[in-house]
This record gives sequence, structure tokens and C-alpha cells, in this order.
Amino acid sequence: MKNIQLPISDETILGLKVGDPVLLSGVMVTGRDAAHKWMMETFIKKTRPATGEDQQTYESLKSLLNGSVIYHCGPVVSGLDTKDYKFVAAGPTTSIREEPYQADVMQHFNIKGVIGKGGMGKKTLEGCKNTPGVYFHAIGGAASFIAQSVVKVLGVYKYDFGVPEAMWVIEVKDFPVVVTMDAHGRSQHEVVESSSKTALDALLNQPY
Repeated sequence: MKNIQLPISDETILGLKVGDPVLLSGVMVTGRDAAHKWMMETFIKKTRPATGEDQQTYESLKSLLNGSVIYHCGPVVSGLDTKDYKFVAAGPTTSIREEPYQADVMQHFNIKGVIGKGGMGKKTLEGCKNTPGVYFHAIGGAASFIAQSVVKVLGVYKYDFGVPEAMWVIEVKDFPVVVTMDAHGRSQHEVVESSSKTALDALLNQPY
């Protein structure tokens, strides 16, 4: 088990390989579909105008995400009325939905890690090589357990997207993940997909 403090150096990222179990500690940001679409359209492709609030949020996120991790997560959060926020559940959501955006977002914000479940595709794998960065697979179906790793909610951006889609800034301690896509072009998800297809083809070709 490797203990890694956020933000992460390039040297640490390049030392990680597929299969490495990791405990992450430090500050990270959550972001799902709405957040990735907003970052891409407003600041990378610039196909929509940025408001003054957008620009302020962007400057904050540039600092927070630089060398850190973005977590594909739609949390259940208590304390919404009092703003005494606490994560009740913080399980990963399916990452492949962010495939059109992830590599560009990683490189633009210098994000060193992406946390989610299910893995991502070739574009993100190439982004991991170029940034460099890695994909961390989190435990699906363990939302309450993972929430125990969130020691503090430091703030929230784009709350207007709704609680699951907002960008929550969280401090974590010993957040458990496994490297399944590394900065050297290796993807455990590709291996699993290939072996599964081979097994399926063999079954389908069996005589009955």
C-alpha cells in the first residue's frame, strides 16, 4: 500500500503502475458531467462566454486542481441548510461519461489523478501519458465507507448545478484506491475487456 499526499509530483506519478494500491491524503475536488462540460466549453474550447463568477471560480480551481485529483462523485451531503457540510455518502460514479472531456481537462488544469469506477478510454489513457497522470479506481458500492475518508468539506463551487453535480472541495485522509490506468500507457480495463471478449467469443462459438 502506497501512501500519497496531494498534490502529487510528476516523479510520484511516473513511479505508479497498474495494480498499485494507494491511500490518498490531502485536498481534492469532485466533478461529474456538468462540471466537465462547463470546464471544457467555458475555459478550454471557449464556446460559451465566461461570466465574472465563472472567472473567479476558474482561478480558484486552477490552484486547487494543480497537481491534485478530480473525483467522479455525486455525494450525499448533510448540513445543506446550515452550510455545515458533511459527506454522508461519497461513492464513485461511472467515469466513461467524462471520456470526451477528461484528457483535455487533465492537461489544462495539470490534474495528476482521476478517481472513479469502471475505467476510461483511449483518449484519457493518452492524456495520462501526456500530463502525466493516472486513473484511480475506487470501490463501487462502498459510498458510506469511502465517506469516512472525507475529514472535512472545505467549500463548494457551481452549487447551481445541484448537489451531486457541484464541485465539492474536500480534505481526505487515507482514501483507498487502486491504479488501473497509469502514465506509461497501461490500462487494466483494456486487459479485462479484451480477455472478456475472448471468453465470450469462445462461448458463442461452442457447438450446441
